[in-house]
Amino acid sequence: QKVSVEVLDHLEHLALVDFRDSEGVERLQKAIEFADQLHEVNTDGVEPMDSVLEDRCLYLREDDVTEGNCTKELLENAREKVEEYFVAPPGNIPLPKLEERDTFLQGS
Repeated sequence: QKVSVEVLDHLEHLALVDFRDSEGVERLQKAIEFADQLHEVNTDGVEPMDSVLEDRCLYLREDDVTEGNCTKELLENAREKVEEYFVAPPGNIPLPKLEERDTFLQGS
């Protein structure tokens, strides 16, 4: 099953991932093929679940602090930091619209 340019564009905008190469599209197609196996499962008469643990009583444990004051050691693991905070890559920058992008799928 081929992924259309429109579906690919929609997924890119949802995930903020750019599938500019054939490897990315191939990986996406394999994931879709894997997920399509779920259509073969007979779910007639099966009630939807909120959680696989919904029939169990889950108890909260006490939140006892056993260690602390390790900010300096933790920040040594950061590739980039500002003051005492990790700097993460921005995830909310929208991708350009399909017609504004140069993609190898354009026109297919």
